[in-house]
Amino acid sequence: MPQGAPRHASHQARRSRAFLGIRPTTWSILVPVVALLAGALFATSSTAAAGGSLRYDNDSIADLIRRGTAANADNTVKLDALQAQVDALTKSSSTGSTDVERLKVEADALASYAGRTEVTGPAVEVTLNDSPLKSHELPTGFSVDDIVVHQQDVQAVVNALWQNGAEAMMLMDQRVIATSAVRCVGNTLILQGRVYSPPYVITAIGDVPAMRAGLEGDKQVRIYREYVQAVGLGYQVRTRTKADFPAYAGSITPRYAVAKPS
Repeated sequence: MPQGAPRHASHQARRSRAFLGIRPTTWSILVPVVALLAGALFATSSTAAAGGSLRYDNDSIADLIRRGTAANADNTVKLDALQAQVDALTKSSSTGSTDVERLKVEADALASYAGRTEVTGPAVEVTLNDSPLKSHELPTGFSVDDIVVHQQDVQAVVNALWQNGAEAMMLMDQRVIATSAVRCVGNTLILQGRVYSPPYVITAIGDVPAMRAGLEGDKQVRIYREYVQAVGLGYQVRTRTKADFPAYAGSITPRYAVAKPS
């Protein structure tokens, strides 16, 4: 981030010789007992694991993340389908009641503010990317931390767009709303349970001139652009005459921490 912006063989042979003696010894009695106990422990471990491995190999973490991301994407598709069914049932059940019709009109008006409707219109698209510089190519006074896109950089662009005329927004391939949380872990971005790598693309529908002016005047975005010049971070802004956004499918119920009573 710009400065100032804020991973036994011999044992078995010895054991087998212990059983070859003619007279029973303490060890010849204890060894089978220990073996039986070990077998019981292994059986218990297998039952607890339900046939699965109790170890987490480092090599499997990347696969675990990929499977989780794919599962989230599948669940999003299912959620969209269920939401469409709910909307259809709501419309079909609202006929014949004046009160229900009135509430439906109010709900439809609020749906756009909550991101629950599809949106089409002119848009501003911003792309952020890591610098192509290698660590040994860094100018004096800069570190490897200065040549990657950080959470603060993405958030700065998102905030500048919301504050200057954005009516709807997409981050990568997901619709986001004002309460959507953007988090970076290492050099990846996590958004609503899915993992992305740079370049990061933020697209906003709304007042295009106002949004572009907002990006130019925003202090945090300006700091990022200084590092674009200094170390080659990627920053591209372009206008799209038409963009089509799907409805937001995530939760709109606020979640927050609650202090436990002392």
